[in-house]
Amino acid sequence: MATEDFKRKLSAIFSADVVGYSRLMAEDEAATVKTIATYREVMAALIKQHRGRVIDSPGDNLLAEFASVVDAVQCAVAVQKEFHARNAELPENRRMVFRIGINLGDVIQEGDRIYGDGVNIAARLESLADPGGICVSKTAFDQIETKLPLGYEFLGEQTVKNIPKPVGAYRVVMEPRVTVAGVFRGRRAILAGAIAALVVAVALGLWRFYLPPSQSPVEVASVETPALELPDKPSIAVLPFINLSGDPEQDYFSDGFTINLIYQLYKIPGMFVIARGSTLKHKGKAVDVRQVGRELGVRYVMEGSVQRVEDRIRVTTQLVEAATGSQLWAERYDRELKDIFAVQDEIMRKVVNELAVKIAWGETWRLESRGTDNYEAFDYYMQADKNFMRIEKEANIRAREVIFKALELDPKYARAMAMVGWTHLFDAMFRWVKNPAQSVNQSEEWAQRALAIDDNVAHAHSVLGRIYILRRQFEKGVAAAKRAVECEPTNAVVIGALAFSLNLAGKPEEALVQAKKAIRLSPYGPYTFSFHATAGFANYSTRQYEASITECKKCLDLQQHGVRARDAWHCLIASYMELGQEEEARAEAKKLLEKHPNFSIKAVVNRIKKSYKDLSFLDRHIELLRKAGLPE
Repeated sequence: MATEDFKRKLSAIFSADVVGYSRLMAEDEAATVKTIATYREVMAALIKQHRGRVIDSPGDNLLAEFASVVDAVQCAVAVQKEFHARNAELPENRRMVFRIGINLGDVIQEGDRIYGDGVNIAARLESLADPGGICVSKTAFDQIETKLPLGYEFLGEQTVKNIPKPVGAYRVVMEPRVTVAGVFRGRRAILAGAIAALVVAVALGLWRFYLPPSQSPVEVASVETPALELPDKPSIAVLPFINLSGDPEQDYFSDGFTINLIYQLYKIPGMFVIARGSTLKHKGKAVDVRQVGRELGVRYVMEGSVQRVEDRIRVTTQLVEAATGSQLWAERYDRELKDIFAVQDEIMRKVVNELAVKIAWGETWRLESRGTDNYEAFDYYMQADKNFMRIEKEANIRAREVIFKALELDPKYARAMAMVGWTHLFDAMFRWVKNPAQSVNQSEEWAQRALAIDDNVAHAHSVLGRIYILRRQFEKGVAAAKRAVECEPTNAVVIGALAFSLNLAGKPEEALVQAKKAIRLSPYGPYTFSFHATAGFANYSTRQYEASITECKKCLDLQQHGVRARDAWHCLIASYMELGQEEEARAEAKKLLEKHPNFSIKAVVNRIKKSYKDLSFLDRHIELLRKAGLPE
């Protein structure tokens, strides 16, 4: 090998191997070959998604490399979880279980191949892993020790074949991590260390520990992110389904599948469903469902994957009890693409039955509000939604173009009509067009067309609610917003829209109740800042100035641009002034002008006069803003 033909580099090497492959081949050669081909395809897609590349896949082995150890381990966890779900559907003697080894080491690259001890160590670590498990080297562990929500058990210095020096090895525990004496340890060490830490914590009064059932590792509760209280009804968060198609352009399809499930859950009155935006932060990451449950305050978490192959779809999904990490059920569906709605409905029924939600599966069950049985039209809807959610002028235009393709295929697709209405309303609200009034009229027309076909389309009612408020028809606006909530009782966006309408209509007490509901359902979503802004002004209107300051600050922590942020800022300044905290008010006024140099009191007056029904607070509000140093 000539030196000019290769180069040395540091890589994270991923080596996977099937447990008991010879036995599987001996018992049923054809079935084994078919299964391993499918599993290799899934593994290759996940490796690509996590920014790795497959080097080789001889026999029952697969070798891949990553530039990042974090990516390699996250991929390994995703692989093992995916295969665990798939194996649950197979007879025990036909399940295909992998061991995975990961090493960070120096390798020689020649063309697309890699060689050297770095590769060999990864293969040896793989043999040390448990069936269905992951083993990493000390060099890899040092890179991920504090970066992933996983546990690690030190297996000691291992003497492995053809490697001159012992290799430090760690078993990866795909559960919450606990640090004990600076090392991540196994269950017994975790329990002993946690008990000792608990004694110290109680003595110091600094930490709180939550002890889950004995079959689960001990988890340290974070002081900075305390667990949210569980609601008094079945509660669930649906994590973004993984795209296993191997094509990033198909992300919209897996995202759309997830979103549609969430929207169907929104329609069930007896459930508490976390908003789609608050689970997007976990997309593409190895997650600990117990931490997700704590952060979002839910009892159950659903996760899964979607693979679209020509005219077929493969969907795997599992429902997990967040407190323990226990799997309640797992299913896999391999269907024709046209059966996508049947798959979604089956998943919905299983969720509802498992969570023991009491509903009637007849008239009360309104899944039909998805609006179409044409899967091609549904596909266009999902593509349009991806563009629409970017909230950008060009993306909004593209969303409307794509949604019209859905309507060509199904002219009675009510949800698609509602989206057209929203795109026109966005044109008006963000001044993306020369004639906003014309766009508002077009928005109203499309919303009414949608409701003429299906009166249960929540977003069509929300469009009308916002239009009526813009026209100062406050009672009609509130009524339309309430009707939207009736259609989707746990949709944070429509609840937040109701809160906004109530506030402008002079009903701040009611607005505050709804804003708090929206924030609880969507603690981390893209619209959460707006819910806090509504809560801030509602508190200000009811003279709860300290609470107003708290909510306005939360809004500004999330978003400091746009009209809603400016509203929160001048509300914050006025609240400080009401409490006699003029220094704090002037400091915030300075920040506001740095971020929005064109801000003026005149603009505030114009906006409030156009928006609010009750203007009795206006003179006092403007006087306080002047005293705080804001310009006319």
